[in-house]
Amino acid sequence: MLVFRWLVMLLLFAAAVCFAFYVGTGRARYRRWGSMVLKWTLVAAFAFFAVLILERLA
Repeated sequence: MLVFRWLVMLLLFAAAVCFAFYVGTGRARYRRWGSMVLKWTLVAAFAFFAVLILERLA
């Protein structure tokens, strides 16, 4: 559980860094990377919490 929390926090930090690079440089590549990292981080987090909820129900 602790590893997952750290992983999510690091991925969110990576997305924030990508967006900061986009603001600093104006290159669309960094915005695209930040969006991808953020999207897949949220997908993984929702899946993880869905598994936790299903475990609690069973």
